[in-house]
Amino acid sequence: MRILFLTQVLPYSLDAGPKIRAYYVLRYLAQQDEVTLLSLVRGSDKPEHIDHLRQFCREVHTILIHRSRARDAVYLLGSLVTNQPFLILRDGVPEMWERVHELLAGGQFDVVHADQLWMAQYALRAKCRIPKLVLDEHNAVYTIPQRLAEQERNPFKRLLLELEWRKLARYEGEVCRRFDHVITVTEEDRQAFSRLGVSSSQLTTIPICIDPQEIAVVRRNAGAQDIIHIGTMFWPPNIDGVLWFAKEVFPLVRRQIPGARFYVVGKNPPKEVRQLSHSSSIIVTGYVEDPTPHFADSAVFIVPLRAGGGMRVKILNAWARGVPIVSTTIGCEGIEVRDGQDIVIADTPPDFAQAVVRVIRDKALAQRLAQAGRQWVEQRYDWRTVYRKLDEVYANLAK
Repeated sequence: MRILFLTQVLPYSLDAGPKIRAYYVLRYLAQQDEVTLLSLVRGSDKPEHIDHLRQFCREVHTILIHRSRARDAVYLLGSLVTNQPFLILRDGVPEMWERVHELLAGGQFDVVHADQLWMAQYALRAKCRIPKLVLDEHNAVYTIPQRLAEQERNPFKRLLLELEWRKLARYEGEVCRRFDHVITVTEEDRQAFSRLGVSSSQLTTIPICIDPQEIAVVRRNAGAQDIIHIGTMFWPPNIDGVLWFAKEVFPLVRRQIPGARFYVVGKNPPKEVRQLSHSSSIIVTGYVEDPTPHFADSAVFIVPLRAGGGMRVKILNAWARGVPIVSTTIGCEGIEVRDGQDIVIADTPPDFAQAVVRVIRDKALAQRLAQAGRQWVEQRYDWRTVYRKLDEVYANLAK
């Protein structure tokens, strides 16, 4: 098949969950199909990353997207006036519309594969020219502001989140129903789309996967007491989770382990996260190209999320590196986990703190969790085997 693959982020380097999902789906499809990639890019994307993608794509086209607080304010006002979701308006790039039109006018494609909800608007514009459309939904996006609204204490922010999730639910349901097939990454997301009226015959669940063969187990320092969180720090659920842990959980940990330190690793932390570094026991690093030294110095990896959708690829990566994990229920949602065997799950501040303390102190438990996690990700989340399910999706499109 000839596939036009649309992405909201350049799917390389592999430093964020959305990139990892798109990259391995792209690689799998390119093994047997002719794939042209069209991606939005940021100023931080490097030419060598684009060159890497050209190794297995027929062509790679990029469109620069500009983001700023001033632009976001305009899009927010537009959302309030037009009743369209802010998150969708923000990624409506005129140059992207033009390039999609050019590619479809100049080439023959059998399928447009839209990666994430943000790219659906471009694929739907192509419906008159393309016989088949596939949407890969990394999240049931509307559930993210919905859950954030439930946690928000500021009345004004809660109102904005309420308005946004309701707009997104309406938009996301309408969009999914117009695609020939929608791929979800978790059963929870599949159910969320069913609640929006999307037919079960349109939905296939294929989890996010990684390449365990390319990730080495980290040799961790025996006396480590560091707690580590790695994630894109401008994503609202990560911000909420890190602030919750730092303010409500970490002080309880420090009462029992005074030498414990909390490392927040991730791109573009906002002011409220950077301010956590005022405490000598909390270190906010920002973006780190190679997190291996932080994994080596860590006693436990935490996923303190209270909102979000889809899957947390950070859990797969921590498993692959052989690091024990403590997570909330929402944090590990959508992943096959075995509480007490390959992960420890806790949801309240006292329970989460006690779980962290236990993993730091009980070296035998930490080692069992680390070994079981590595084995589990090798068995269940290797892209080379799991993504064979894409063959069935695409075969049905060809009928």
